[in-house]
Amino acid sequence: MSEPERPEETPAPVDHSRLLRWYDSEDWLAVVVGVILLVAVCCGWKVSLPVFQWRSVADVGALFAQGNLAAMALTSGLLVLTGALVLLPSLGRKCLSFSCGACVVFLLAWASQILAAHAGVKELGLEYVLFALGLGLLWSHLLPTPEWLMVAVRTEFFIKIGIVLLGAGMLFGDLIKAGAPGMIQALWVIPVVWYFTFWLSRFLKVDDEFGVMLSTAVSICGVSAAIAACGAIQGDKKKLSYVTSVVLLCAVPMMILMPWMVRWLGLGEEVGGAWLGGTLDTSGTVLAATEMLGETASRTGTVVKLSQNVLIGLAAFVISVWWALRDRKRGGAEVKVGVGVIWERFPKFVIGFVAASLVFSFVLEAAVVAQTKSALRGLREIWFAAAFVSIGLETRLGDFGKLGGGKPALAFIGGQFVNVLWTLFLAWLLFGIWK
Repeated sequence: MSEPERPEETPAPVDHSRLLRWYDSEDWLAVVVGVILLVAVCCGWKVSLPVFQWRSVADVGALFAQGNLAAMALTSGLLVLTGALVLLPSLGRKCLSFSCGACVVFLLAWASQILAAHAGVKELGLEYVLFALGLGLLWSHLLPTPEWLMVAVRTEFFIKIGIVLLGAGMLFGDLIKAGAPGMIQALWVIPVVWYFTFWLSRFLKVDDEFGVMLSTAVSICGVSAAIAACGAIQGDKKKLSYVTSVVLLCAVPMMILMPWMVRWLGLGEEVGGAWLGGTLDTSGTVLAATEMLGETASRTGTVVKLSQNVLIGLAAFVISVWWALRDRKRGGAEVKVGVGVIWERFPKFVIGFVAASLVFSFVLEAAVVAQTKSALRGLREIWFAAAFVSIGLETRLGDFGKLGGGKPALAFIGGQFVNVLWTLFLAWLLFGIWK
């Protein structure tokens, strides 16, 4: 198939000095925050967690008892302070704005947990992340979103902190058990889905820059993968913004519907978790959807998603080489690539996740691991709730039909459809038949 004509664009120059400034990387900063919290809990920090249990209006008073209010205020204050201090070198004067905005984000995050704690809601199987997303959307569509608030909207940062904390709850035996088939699944999913989505993009007359970012987002892990692909080809940031919007908008209905489909198809938790982990495009939605199925599904889905995350660096390197050779073939400037590209694109929060898993598996005593489990789970959930509030705050549902004339979105949806079917087959094969 002949390649469609590509509009003339001047690639943005790469600022290599940024590679030396680790404090500009949210991946590293998320690891730093995660490590601080893990060390604090292991050293005896008694995390103040509120207790939310209610069935009727008569129980509302207990939700806002002095103990609960103090626990929410103290825990939120410590988390906001930790995040602000770690982000201070990169935020500078905006650190105060971040602190004020983060207080609003965490307030909405606690509200989402209160709503999810209702007995009737629990019976329906609805999780706090759905309410966090909904509250964020309501705010973004009904209330102003000033700059001081949006400075605190750091979805990936919050999610990655939660993932690092999750590592403490995933002991190495579980990681090894699910890791091998998870990596095999990723190695089969990524090339098949990537090629189909890229082919479909060209068929729909979507330019190759768009096609690369869309294909990488669908086949690997959504926003993070799209960012890596954009950097690898020095792509247009407006197109990256479009892809990010499509990923987030599509992730929401998939997160709600796919757990229901797992139950309807009669899949076990391992198969269901592997399916969701391989198809949902953000780590947060994988956690949210798999938690609706159970702990086993959550473990399996997270490991499968991390297996794909690990391949971001390799994918960016391959895309860089292919794009450079493609431009050289067309008479463009020759682009040098090397191992630095892999390291630059590698998701550093995965290092924090694995390190936490190793320490809690082999270094700490079993009694310490057991004592810290509840506190770390509570911290993880509030970070994830804050992440989904952030997604709601930065999402505009009315823009979906206007972006790019609809063709890139159609290519993404087509690729996702194939991804869902192909990954379902592989999950059933690797986690159901050959496990």
